[in-house]
Amino acid sequence: MVSPSSVLPKVVDDATEATPRRAKWWYVTFHNVTAMVGAGVLSLPYAMAHLGWGPGTVALLASWGITLYTLRLLIELHECVPGVRFDRLRDLGAHALGPRLGPWVVVPQQLIVQLGCDMVYMVTGGKCLQKFAESVSSATAPRLHQSYWICIFGGFQFLLSQLPNLDAITAISFLAAAMSLCYSTISWAACVARGPVPGVSYAVRDGSATGTAADEAFRVFGALGQVAFAYAGHGVVLEIQATIPSTPTKPSRAPMWKGTVAAYLVTAACYFPVAIAGFWAFGRDVSDNVLVALQRPSWLVAVANMMVVIHVVGSYQVYAMPIFESVETILITRFRVPQGLLLRLVARSAYVAFTLFIAVTFPFFGDLLGFFGGFGFTPTSYFLPCILWLKIKKPPRFSASWFANWGCIVVGVLLMVASTIGGLRSIVQDASTFQFYS
Repeated sequence: MVSPSSVLPKVVDDATEATPRRAKWWYVTFHNVTAMVGAGVLSLPYAMAHLGWGPGTVALLASWGITLYTLRLLIELHECVPGVRFDRLRDLGAHALGPRLGPWVVVPQQLIVQLGCDMVYMVTGGKCLQKFAESVSSATAPRLHQSYWICIFGGFQFLLSQLPNLDAITAISFLAAAMSLCYSTISWAACVARGPVPGVSYAVRDGSATGTAADEAFRVFGALGQVAFAYAGHGVVLEIQATIPSTPTKPSRAPMWKGTVAAYLVTAACYFPVAIAGFWAFGRDVSDNVLVALQRPSWLVAVANMMVVIHVVGSYQVYAMPIFESVETILITRFRVPQGLLLRLVARSAYVAFTLFIAVTFPFFGDLLGFFGGFGFTPTSYFLPCILWLKIKKPPRFSASWFANWGCIVVGVLLMVASTIGGLRSIVQDASTFQFYS
């Protein structure tokens, strides 16, 4: 049996033997909403424009159901060994697949998810800061290039990254979750209020509009990746569950599942109205960020963009905290770096600087969503939990559980391949024409 501590020891607080577990089920709701709802919701109308009404709606519904199911699997596996809590996905992977293979399978995928989210949130925060400034300032005021706004947003993350752990950002996470519901409501309500643009078309884009039929096929694949990106909470779900107390009579899975269901209901209230109303208002010509497409009323658009900024400030930290812990653990246990303020300052600032550099270099919001949604989020959200469940629980062959998990694996693998290729091709095409400081 593999103990989680044998895979990678946990960094403990100087004053205590371990980080206390005091979270309630509603903390789970805040953290999950903050982790999931964010950059992804703003691109859903754009994904609908490439998929069409029918396939787009089916993709949203299927993704919502499949990812809620796979979250349930991870929640149940958190305490699948009596007396042991797998507080990180890498620990669960080591238990299921072995101490050598498990981390090599799980850790890269989890890092891609967390890094991908933080890079996209850098771009999102910078773009929405720019849109906010342009909405509240006069038309004649000097305007900064988008890259500078991304750097300004990154400055906030340098400061917040010095907070110790997830418990320390609970208030920020609550505020971020509230903002997500607010700006999602503003987005779809503003679309409904303005109505369809003149000459709106809901036809799926073809080669004559975007280049070639092959180009549009890749855009469709990228749109599927954007849908996958919208359900991105699996990479940190075990870390969130680790903050909940657990006893033999009151295991952590009960409040965790309650908070997760509440979070998914909030997620549905954000995603589906924005996707439908945004596509209805702008049709096939909708922007990859629906808030950028909205122009009036300017004050409401400005408020919504600032809400997005506040939300992604918290979302960035929810995904960054597990990486901070892992990096500091490796530096302390393997390289004998002294634990303390200097380690935190240097290690965490280096991570923020890295994500900031990538965001400034590749500020392509929709394309980044498609690529990371396919390459990173599809495995962790769609089929990796199923593989771990089959390996640990070993359901009887041809049983309902066996069919459900293998079905998710097949769908997830196909989605991963298609959306990764589509997103990567779109990034390459857009990078060839992008001007950084024009």
